Amino acid sequence: MDDVLQKTDAVIIGSGPCGLFQVFELGLLGVRSILIDSLPQIGGQCSELYPDKPIYDIPGIPVCSGQELIDQLSVQIKPFAPSIKLGEEVIQVEKNNGVYKIITNKGNCFLTKTIFIAGGVGSFQPKKMRVENIEKYEGKWLHYRVKEKQNFLGKKLVIFGGGDSALDWAIDFTSSPEFKNSGGKVTLVHRSDTFRGAGNSVDKVKKLAASNQLQLIENARLAAFNCKESSLTSLSISTEKKEIKIDADHLLVFFGLSPKLGPIANWGLDIKRKTINVNPENFQTNQEGIFAIGDIANYPGKKKLILSGFHEAALAAFAAKEIIEPGKKVHVQYTTTSPKLQERLGILKK
Repeated sequence: MDDVLQKTDAVIIGSGPCGLFQVFELGLLGVRSILIDSLPQIGGQCSELYPDKPIYDIPGIPVCSGQELIDQLSVQIKPFAPSIKLGEEVIQVEKNNGVYKIITNKGNCFLTKTIFIAGGVGSFQPKKMRVENIEKYEGKWLHYRVKEKQNFLGKKLVIFGGGDSALDWAIDFTSSPEFKNSGGKVTLVHRSDTFRGAGNSVDKVKKLAASNQLQLIENARLAAFNCKESSLTSLSISTEKKEIKIDADHLLVFFGLSPKLGPIANWGLDIKRKTINVNPENFQTNQEGIFAIGDIANYPGKKKLILSGFHEAALAAFAAKEIIEPGKKVHVQYTTTSPKLQERLGILKK
């Protein structure tokens, strides 16, 4: 175990868009930060769940994919050179004389006056397909996320699920000229005839099915799979009336996420239904110096939007600055006119 204590102004847990923007807002105020994430790459749910899905409600950006947003935020925080710890989880937090000691599962220890929890729904895992021996094919032809759409060109895809992710990907692949021109085919299988996803998406899927652009099988489950030399060849789908055999190259499963707060649940925070209650004036929790932003934060009128998380990050940064440098007035400055901010951004030389 690494016994060296690393001192910093702030530790941010979670490297999704809100966590990355928290680095930026703290950096503008001259606050050094360390970013920790249990995932092997930055980006949180944007990179893990919808890297290629379009986002339309980021101010000033008419449309960008989840991964493009993460890439741009990564560029934006470069001037502040945060230390980033990936594949690492905070397992212990102790407070002594107003300073928090943070210990990770890799033995890293940090001393900080402020902590920012920006971990979305905490740690999350996709709900898995429960069929005997199928787990060994995960990452080969069994997928719980779409990393590279190009990998599925010309393939026969079978998508399982009835929520937004399953519907969106069924629509996305079926509507893609590149995918259609490659000879790719899509089958959507749902265990019910009632969908959890958005109504307009359900309507689109049913129209695509009616026009034979995709195959829709309702009230069905996966009974068995057939392979040849570890490659998927077909699936056996069991319905109420019969069993259907479908030729398939890849199986995409979108049964939703199983969120877990993990060690955060033991930090003495005011937790409500896997979210953390905060003061909406500064997004501080019931523990002084610990803030929560993004989807994990809860307060009256809360909206789970990336835009809301950016606002929360800005106010939390100002409140944290007052804790880090007590008694020192924090002035609002503007990047368009402040030489100090432009210096921190690397636009002006010191």
